[in-house]
Amino acid sequence: MSEPTAPPPQGRYVAAVVHGDTVHSAGMTPRRADGVLLVTGRVGADVGEDEAAEAAGVAVRHALAACADAAARAGRELRRPVALSVWVACTAAFTGHSAVADGASGVLADRFGPGGLPARAAVGVCSLPGGAPVEVTLVVGLDPVRSR
Repeated sequence: MSEPTAPPPQGRYVAAVVHGDTVHSAGMTPRRADGVLLVTGRVGADVGEDEAAEAAGVAVRHALAACADAAARAGRELRRPVALSVWVACTAAFTGHSAVADGASGVLADRFGPGGLPARAAVGVCSLPGGAPVEVTLVVGLDPVRSR
């Protein structure tokens, strides 16, 4: 299964890096292919929990695409996610961080199966780049290098 194309980096960094038997994505927000955010605002004020969960799903698809691209450039294939971090820009009263992060976890479960879910953190923050409501990072284990 091929992943969608990740949007270009929004600063001076690369979208993903292979190190050893893992690939680490940069922080990914819910952007269109041209880099424009699909939704902006803080969860609990401007953005609802369900919309934020959908945005987290978009962001993790971008992270998967970046990881798959970096792995392919290194001659490797994605094996399974090992760590997922989800930041939620939200009001101080918002407490549904885990429900928002489930939007990203659902995408990973669809792609890798229920046994392919990673360890996860969901964290509330005051703001994220460009006014994004969510940002995710992903670490994926890679299949061993195959001799040619």
